[in-house]
Amino acid sequence: MNSMAGTLFVISAPSGGGKSTIAAAVRQQVQGLGYSISHTTRPPRKGEQDGVDYHFVDKETFSRMVEKGAFLEWAKVYEDLYGTSLRGIRDLTASGSDILLDVDVQGGRNIKARFPESVLIFLIPPSLNVLEDRLRKRGTDEERIIRIRMNQAMDDIRNCVWYDYIVINDRLDQAIQETQSIILSLRCRAKRRLAQVKRLFEFM
Repeated sequence: MNSMAGTLFVISAPSGGGKSTIAAAVRQQVQGLGYSISHTTRPPRKGEQDGVDYHFVDKETFSRMVEKGAFLEWAKVYEDLYGTSLRGIRDLTASGSDILLDVDVQGGRNIKARFPESVLIFLIPPSLNVLEDRLRKRGTDEERIIRIRMNQAMDDIRNCVWYDYIVINDRLDQAIQETQSIILSLRCRAKRRLAQVKRLFEFM
């Protein structure tokens, strides 16, 4: 798997940075955008559905999948494991779809190393105070986990320097619009459109 018919878009952010929310909104509003649902060993949060938000599996199942080479990338994030299905990516790329993934910075680095033409987008909170407030309002983590996530946040943010695009998630609607614009503008690049132009006007 060394090439892709479509483009692989990756969204990363520190925990609480809004990557899942923005990815879901963009997926609904941009046509022809495939999405590979990640596997995780963490329990579902309120309102999350298996097979929709994540594939929720236990650690034994996840470990067996790692041994079988089932993941394009996987990582331990705090106390849980997350992985991107290699089969899911293959199925989508075979159909020529662009793909949107939301992964942590470790996953983003692994994907970029394997697919240099992938497009990486980093979501930045307007401040650490805002990020902490969002984590607390989410109401899914105990105080110890919030402190761990906040301690990790600055390390995550430093990784934005090697991403292709940076979106500041101050206003959610604007962050969604900017992320959409990145995807749509890349679809209009000449090398993406030339095959269509040749078909329309029948020239070599």
